Amino acid sequence: MKSALYLCLFLTGLQVQALPKPNHSNKHKEERPHSLGDHPHVEHKNLAHMKIAPSNAEFAFRFYKQVTEAGGNKNIFFSPLSLSTAFAMLSLGARSNTLSQLHKCLTFNLTEMEEQEIHEGFQRLLQLLNDSQRDIQLNMGNTLFIDERLKLQQKFLDDVTNFYYSEAVSMDFQNSEHAKEEINNYIKAKTHGKFLDLLDSIGKDVVMILTNYVYFKGYWEEPFESYNTRDDDFFVDAEHSVKVKMMYKNTYYNIHRDEQLSCWVVEIPYRGNAAAFFVLPDEGSMNQVEDALLQDTVSNWSQSLEGRSIDLYLPKFSISGSYDVKKLFLKMGVTDMFSNNADFSGVAKNTLLKVSRAIHKAKLNVNENGTEAAAVTMVEMKVFSAMIDPLEIKFNRPFVMMIFDKITNSILFMGKVVNPVAKED
Repeated sequence: MKSALYLCLFLTGLQVQALPKPNHSNKHKEERPHSLGDHPHVEHKNLAHMKIAPSNAEFAFRFYKQVTEAGGNKNIFFSPLSLSTAFAMLSLGARSNTLSQLHKCLTFNLTEMEEQEIHEGFQRLLQLLNDSQRDIQLNMGNTLFIDERLKLQQKFLDDVTNFYYSEAVSMDFQNSEHAKEEINNYIKAKTHGKFLDLLDSIGKDVVMILTNYVYFKGYWEEPFESYNTRDDDFFVDAEHSVKVKMMYKNTYYNIHRDEQLSCWVVEIPYRGNAAAFFVLPDEGSMNQVEDALLQDTVSNWSQSLEGRSIDLYLPKFSISGSYDVKKLFLKMGVTDMFSNNADFSGVAKNTLLKVSRAIHKAKLNVNENGTEAAAVTMVEMKVFSAMIDPLEIKFNRPFVMMIFDKITNSILFMGKVVNPVAKED
């Protein structure tokens, strides 16, 4: 009987400061997404990212609903783009029903786009997100850590490098403590210390770990003045409140009142074509708003925004999320990937692989200057056999937030703040 082998996938999403400069040693040679000038792309390839944007958004809302059902009434935060990118990259090696289930979960309809277009979309997305000329600090990348025992299919290695700019690092996973330390140090560096010990152990049969990180630090176009920040109450529910540092600013924001869903939507722009949507349901309306969180709903909000002077109160907060993606994906219909029915014959030669673990972690910090966030996901595979008086909008009760990159029309991060001062995971 063959021993079981594993593939781990870590998706890391950060909204913080700039990434460390690439380490140019042979062991961790950085694969940099090419600039526009590096590729003579035809027009349709330059717009390839727009073709996958609706699917990425739909996946974000579906995943959010799974998290809310599983997590109860607590803070939520994750990076849907990190999840989509990593599993799309993994799909390069999936075949038969394993591939079909992945496409369905990620909401890619192959009657509307070809499989090649999916990967070209992520290729273009990575190019745009990693544009060093932008006013925001935004980076995204991928790395494969491969056990010396595993012989990858050359096409899989070529495709993950070409489409997802992934670097491949060979390791001796039999020396599990050393390999764990190397991978944790890598993730720590890419997330600027946000995740210190993401990987707790490497089993004797682990053969590949795939990592994806997103790093973003956004500064408000108009920062909040710290001298306006005051202690205030935040009402977690009808019976409980907590003390928070409440920021305040009077200025023009794009806002929308959705009378049907009984909520306010406020868009706060970052420098460099990114923005945060803060959605404040009326008391007792959170479930109604969450049930309506769909691509069409958010698109309608975006199109209905109007500039108006408001008195905005927004708490400073730090929240985090940690998710067993395997459990959530199983509920979303992805079953073969985690079972002996898995077909990842496109990944490795003469080796039967399945996913044994899938983990996603994310962190967020919002203050007067802007927003800082980070996220990590791990998947492990196993071988087997108008001028109006200012309006007051006060975020002193649970609310939903999304962080958008406007150039790529991507939801970078998504979450719900139930308790701004809850202890982080």
